[in-house]
Amino acid sequence: MGQGLDASLQSDTVTEQPFTARAPGDASPPRPPEDAPRPPAGRAPEGVAHPKTIKSFVRRAGRTTIGQAKAFEDLGPRFIVPYAARPLDASATFGRSAPLVLEIGFGMGEATAHIARVRPQDNFLCCEVHEPGVGALLKRIGEQGQTNIRILQHDAVEVIDHMLAPGCLDGVHIFFPDPWHKKKHNKRRLIQPPLVAKLAARLKPGGYIHCATDWEPYAVQMLQVLSAEPLLANTAEAYAPQPDYRPLTKFENRGLKLGHGVWDLVFRRRP
Repeated sequence: MGQGLDASLQSDTVTEQPFTARAPGDASPPRPPEDAPRPPAGRAPEGVAHPKTIKSFVRRAGRTTIGQAKAFEDLGPRFIVPYAARPLDASATFGRSAPLVLEIGFGMGEATAHIARVRPQDNFLCCEVHEPGVGALLKRIGEQGQTNIRILQHDAVEVIDHMLAPGCLDGVHIFFPDPWHKKKHNKRRLIQPPLVAKLAARLKPGGYIHCATDWEPYAVQMLQVLSAEPLLANTAEAYAPQPDYRPLTKFENRGLKLGHGVWDLVFRRRP
């Protein structure tokens, strides 16, 4: 999600007391105390691998609420899919055969839950590493009784590389990814030719990629990158009308009232 939207979502919707929780199967060591010695600058902590240079996310600070922690405990075993470096059996994962849509980065899950509710005929595989966001979506799933969402709390690039076979996807959603406003940081943006090529290869003919951003310079880059991918064709002359399944969040509405723009792009896989 865009930084502005994410920050607003967290400050406006999270009102419960904080509680630290882990996803099922998380074998990571406990957080060190505040006064624990820290490794020298520029070195990874002992026992921790050096970070990879390309990821689909940046970890953000945040604390899981009591309600989100309960959702992890009650619903995590059913709706969180463990990462495994082998092709995903979507029918077994969802308990049915249905069109499969990948979502990369769902923030606090507001739009994800809405889309899955208005499109019950589709399965939604959703990647997000931010623990409070995963907890928030699990909480929504429980409150709304939804069954067509599964969550992978893992780097989406590795999921695409190792779990998604060519031609397995009917759609891809990427809504309000971090725009990396500063020019020197533009190279960190998610929508880049290598990733788009991977996604296009995993779409079925006729499958689609739907991106949305509230940062115009990023919209321009998205249009250029998607247009340059030979497997994809734009469904509009430039930017697409907002599809009816994507909801306007209250924060997006607020931005529109202030004169801020939102740009949707919808491209389809060529036959």
